[in-house]
Amino acid sequence: MPLRTDHIIYIAPELEAACDRIEALLGIRPVFGGQHPGGGTHNALLALGNDAYLEVIAPDPAQPNPDRPRSFGLDKPGEFRLATWAVKAPQMATVVAAARARGYDPGEVVQGGRTRDDGLRLAWQSTKRPESISGATPPGDWLVPFLIDWGDTPHPSGAAPAGGTLVSLHAEHPNPGTVQAILRALDVDIEVREGPAIGLVAAIETANGLVELR
Repeated sequence: MPLRTDHIIYIAPELEAACDRIEALLGIRPVFGGQHPGGGTHNALLALGNDAYLEVIAPDPAQPNPDRPRSFGLDKPGEFRLATWAVKAPQMATVVAAARARGYDPGEVVQGGRTRDDGLRLAWQSTKRPESISGATPPGDWLVPFLIDWGDTPHPSGAAPAGGTLVSLHAEHPNPGTVQAILRALDVDIEVREGPAIGLVAAIETANGLVELR
């Protein structure tokens, strides 16, 4: 069975400005999630139904610059865009081993965590490719999701306001075949359309109708 979407990630140079844009598009403002200590970022969240959510992430001016590149290319100035996504992998070791056997290495499994404003500690494990550490662009140009497992931690979508329902997600790439091959190895079912630019497009059903987030 193909892996299910856990969350989609919208990057921005400044969190409040990004939340302004999301609120204008979806009609609901993302709520502050928390800081990523040592990562130099903070986030805001909206639930998108079916245990999925939107993460808006930006550099955190309250933290010192990290000793490594920020996640998802956030050190590049001025970008507001849907950058990448994560899929659920409750059987993390099995999924990673299967992907490697099919020719794609999702990367090292690392532990992550942050503390919510109410004091609840969230903890997860996720895959991180070497490019995430070096700042280089990974295979698939960020269109290939990383794996995440929340374990016993309450899923973030449960505490976030409802921003709509994620109806579909597709990718666009000048050479779709290169991305599709990796997605098949990871057992991820997402359409990759040929297009002049590289990006993700989420169709979200809102109170104001169907909108696209890019």
